[in-house]
Amino acid sequence: MNKIEKIVYDLVKRTPWIKFIIRNLYQSFFDLLPEKKEYFINKYSFKENCFLGFHDIDPFSIDCSKVLSNRTSIDLRMPLKDETLEIGYVNLNEGVIGDFNSLGVSYAWNFHKGCRLQWLSDSEIIYNSADNDKVISKILNITNSNEIIIDFPIDTVNKEKRIASSFSYERLERCMPGYGYLYNDDGYLNEYLPEQTGLFIVDLDNNSRKLIVSIKDLVNELDDDKFRVGYWHFVTHSEFSIDGRYISFLHRWVGNDIKKRWTRLIIYDLIENKWFSLPTTDWGVSHYVWNDRNQIIAYCSVDNIDCHAIFDIPSKEYKKIAVNKLNSDGHQSFIGNNEFVTDTYPDKYRMAKLYKVNVETNEVTKLASIYSPKKYQTKTYYKHIACDLHPRVSENGKYLCFDSPRNGKRSLYVMKLK
Repeated sequence: MNKIEKIVYDLVKRTPWIKFIIRNLYQSFFDLLPEKKEYFINKYSFKENCFLGFHDIDPFSIDCSKVLSNRTSIDLRMPLKDETLEIGYVNLNEGVIGDFNSLGVSYAWNFHKGCRLQWLSDSEIIYNSADNDKVISKILNITNSNEIIIDFPIDTVNKEKRIASSFSYERLERCMPGYGYLYNDDGYLNEYLPEQTGLFIVDLDNNSRKLIVSIKDLVNELDDDKFRVGYWHFVTHSEFSIDGRYISFLHRWVGNDIKKRWTRLIIYDLIENKWFSLPTTDWGVSHYVWNDRNQIIAYCSVDNIDCHAIFDIPSKEYKKIAVNKLNSDGHQSFIGNNEFVTDTYPDKYRMAKLYKVNVETNEVTKLASIYSPKKYQTKTYYKHIACDLHPRVSENGKYLCFDSPRNGKRSLYVMKLK
């Protein structure tokens, strides 16, 4: 963003519906100009009508021969209740995407978080669905087709401990339309700050769950009393640290019109059973991921400056990253411990960027500049049909996976990093 764009963005960043209006009008003027030329640092391969969703899941199998993917025939409108999403994987051979292999369907999904399809082991996947108007999750063995029903939705999993994080997707949909599901899961939608829901840990082997921190507990710890009355509080965007000791999540709240949002990033210590929030300022945090040094890279407000920052856990010490080079929100994915990939939203020319960033040197390398057609622009706060790049890096750092509608269809892409 240039300086004027950044000033306007800072004024409206906490009010998404105004941000959408201003962005859409601004970009419409530049639609009159010729399209910018795309750029890719390496060759890519893609599969049309496929996508994964959020950036916090590694979709690659251990040997990188398979990439998890969703496939949909619905593309430019929000899914309706009982409409299904096909789940499966695409074959990958030296960076070239092959056939889509269908494994089943999900009833609980959206375009941004998908159905939370992810690997649970070398031969098992897990994803959200719905049954009898209730959100559930399913574990599927892709080699023998054995299926296990879990009575609760999941967000992210810790493979070694066979546990998952969970919260109310019904409540999430009420407070942040387009990110939750249109089914019941005890969201307590008649209460601003319920004590019966919040962040849960699900034992996948015993099909049981435990509430570890309630929404009421989170609100009671807030410094500002004004947010305790008349605001809807909810939990979203959870992720386990690599060593499994911590579970992080976003505590968010909105007013009755849900058009303005505040966020804190919370870290829960599963060994000491206590939690704390990271020292962000102003509007808070948008997106983040862990590396295996118990560090978090996040796009956030620290010292009243919007930037990418890396936090050490549990000390809370942080360092701003490439402040003068990256000044817009993005979705991150680590390459090892010292580098990460992040994206940008489409700019005035409808070009979305992919960057590789070194946290030690602040070096920023452009990996791609990708066109995003106007028809994939989110029109209103209640109709999130946009296709963000959501970059995801394989564990070995060899491949980058992302979603893009550049050819006129929502598609899953794979590009070599090395």
